[in-house]
Amino acid sequence: MVMFLNGQAIAGLDEPFVFGDSLEIASHPLTVKDSLPYALVAGGSKGIGYAIAVALAKRNYNLILIARGYDSLLAAKTKLEALYPIHVEILSYDLAKEASAGEIAKWCISRNIRLKVLCNVAGLGGEKDYLTLPLDSLRYMVNLNVESCMAMSLLLLPLLEKNAPSYILNVASMAGFAPIPSKNMYSATKAAVLYFSYGLRYQLKEKKISVSCLAPGPVFTKPSIKATTKKRLGWFGMQMAVPPKKVGEKAVKKTLKKKMIIVPGTLSKISSSIIRFLPKRWVAGIYNGLGD
Repeated sequence: MVMFLNGQAIAGLDEPFVFGDSLEIASHPLTVKDSLPYALVAGGSKGIGYAIAVALAKRNYNLILIARGYDSLLAAKTKLEALYPIHVEILSYDLAKEASAGEIAKWCISRNIRLKVLCNVAGLGGEKDYLTLPLDSLRYMVNLNVESCMAMSLLLLPLLEKNAPSYILNVASMAGFAPIPSKNMYSATKAAVLYFSYGLRYQLKEKKISVSCLAPGPVFTKPSIKATTKKRLGWFGMQMAVPPKKVGEKAVKKTLKKKMIIVPGTLSKISSSIIRFLPKRWVAGIYNGLGD
């Protein structure tokens, strides 16, 4: 079963075809390990997203992994299916593009996927932020970090409601608790994800869909994050760091227990509690004093 998206092969369909500007839907239902429930992980090929996928695979969820890079998706699929008795579907999409959420939802709904868990993990941060990035890059960050999360949640609600009780896990950051001058746009987008998750939890309560939000502190998914954390937060920041594997396991465990805010790591929990208590202008000043 092979599908081609933007000229790249994607596992999962009976017959090969090519996506153009519009999405074509094959009529063939999924048959492999179809008795297991599905979890969709947007941004699931690497880092925290992959760690969440592993934790779900351990709990016998079939997976749908979404990311831009086909090679990383295929590597994740191969590894997960070798380690666990599950089926992994992979779809190559740029979630910052407006059409992506709709096409993914069509793909899932047309196959009547037994979707019980939606994980909105995809996001963008980095060393550069507001005042140092062009407007199109800032808009890309907003679209990926915020708009894709809202769109995926809304468009996949029919399947989540049909398969309730079900779960939505949105991934924010401890940065969402604080206005951070050097990461102004990033912290603002993650604050939006936090507030969106708080409100959505009550909107979906009667539908038996639980909403959780992961807000981790430092997670060293690449060397630059480790270097920046050490430079800005020193020893304390390094002690706050939690390995991706532990973050993924904690996120899934707490989500399935219907925990609202999930902050992995003792030091991160303490720090986030203090940050949420202090006036925001104080917190902004403290972060500003840490320098660039």
